[in-house]
Amino acid sequence: MLSSGGSRPSQLVSEGRRHIVVHALARLRVTLGFVFGAIVIALAQPTGRSLAIGLSVAAAGEAIRVWAAGHLNKAREVTSSGPYRWTSHPLYVGSSVMGLGLAIACASITVAVLIAVYLVTTVTAAIKSEEAFLRRTFGEQYDLYRSGVLAKRRAGGSAMRKRFSLAQAIANREYRAVAGFVIAVLLLVLKATYNGVFWRAAVGR
Repeated sequence: MLSSGGSRPSQLVSEGRRHIVVHALARLRVTLGFVFGAIVIALAQPTGRSLAIGLSVAAAGEAIRVWAAGHLNKAREVTSSGPYRWTSHPLYVGSSVMGLGLAIACASITVAVLIAVYLVTTVTAAIKSEEAFLRRTFGEQYDLYRSGVLAKRRAGGSAMRKRFSLAQAIANREYRAVAGFVIAVLLLVLKATYNGVFWRAAVGR
């Protein structure tokens, strides 16, 4: 009895610490993204072929993010239109696809590992933090959405026919992700060009 009673406070403390870590990672994911991004660019060894394949994949990931952002009305409703009909977190799906594309473009195992570590830690934390917020805010409505009941109720309704809105995507500041993607593309292209020039100079010697 004593051991059972004593374990409860320790569990609460452990859960509290875990919640703090998750919340911190979720809040710092953009800052950490800049740090990891700088390291990734420094370690990247892109080639023309790796850029063509990888950036095509990454562009598809950004397209998913833009599509999702054009349907998302943050903190005001449980979104069930657009890509939200098939997945609860299309923004993070898009981010993961972008990460895969970036890893391919960089043509480096080390970079691929770094990107995987960043995505697994920060995206997982962001999803947990976001789901906790949505349950607090929308309660049963969010649980119904996750179970698929809400989507069935709305089938054929205006919510399911809701159109993509570029203005909504802009309001959700998705332009920042697009700008980050464009900058990453330019830096990788410059590095690939530099590597190619350096390699040709070395061979010429």
